[in-house]
Amino acid sequence: MADWDLKKLRILRTLHELGTVTATAEALHLTPSAVSQQLTGLAKALGVPLLEAHGRRVRLTDAAQLVLRHAEAVFAELERADADLLGYLQGEAGQVRIGAFSTAIPALVVPAVQELRRSHPGLSVVVREAEAEAAYELLAEGSVDLALSLAAHAPTPRDPKFSRVALLADPLDVALPAGHPLAGEPGLRLADLADEPWIFGSSGPWSQITTTACENAGFVPEQAHAAADWSAIWAMVAAGMGVALVPRMAMAGGLGAVGRGAGDRTVRADRGGGGVALRVLHADQPRRHVVAAARRGSEGAPGLARVLAALRQAAAAQTPEDPTIQLS
Repeated sequence: MADWDLKKLRILRTLHELGTVTATAEALHLTPSAVSQQLTGLAKALGVPLLEAHGRRVRLTDAAQLVLRHAEAVFAELERADADLLGYLQGEAGQVRIGAFSTAIPALVVPAVQELRRSHPGLSVVVREAEAEAAYELLAEGSVDLALSLAAHAPTPRDPKFSRVALLADPLDVALPAGHPLAGEPGLRLADLADEPWIFGSSGPWSQITTTACENAGFVPEQAHAAADWSAIWAMVAAGMGVALVPRMAMAGGLGAVGRGAGDRTVRADRGGGGVALRVLHADQPRRHVVAAARRGSEGAPGLARVLAALRQAAAAQTPEDPTIQLS
């Protein structure tokens, strides 16, 4: 394969544009002899004559014209590469991979991606659903660039491998069957539901979050049914099989047709013929804290910073009174 020296090809292109060795030398801040030497070296490397005498001047051979046609395509591609690289350095282009737990995807990730498509269309975001602990494994091994998880299941802020960004405190509301005696109770507290049958996961983050919230309210919940899927939990509550804590972000994912009722912000929703009363626990509002994490040192990368900013914006839209943004 011939040696396509870009520096020498640029000299040849300049000679073609300006017409003389002297003008080429002046434009490129070289001596005429240096221009001649470079072009002689290029001709030898390519194995074809590039210049021929034309009176007291030189002109490009047909082989040189062919070389330039291909060189122009190379130069154009390099210009595009420069533009892409500049966009990457400015956070306008590139790819950011996100690992996120299920309810964070419709509530935070999708709105962030939609905003980035509008504001930074050259920046690509690839989403991978992953539970809390798995998201950090993916982050540590380099399979994702950003992990969205719950603070209770994230590495501590002192972990040297990761930088954490707090996104929001997601309120937990309580879902009761629509006809439940406490569905319209003013000032409902979590402790009022101590004797109820509860629905939550048999293991994992949501099991721990539910039991911790109930224990903080002074009781241990009696688990009547085990489920991790929000649609399944919602359907069981609607059927009168128990009560459950529901993160408000899950409602953003489309659980039922929701409408706010009067007084104490009772929310009623219908799904599959059953009714659910979703109550806000004003007196002892439990919350789960959503965080994003990146490998320490990478959080300043322009593309990653733009994605984090979009996630913060989506989080602020979820609970504008609650977001706490800090880097640790």
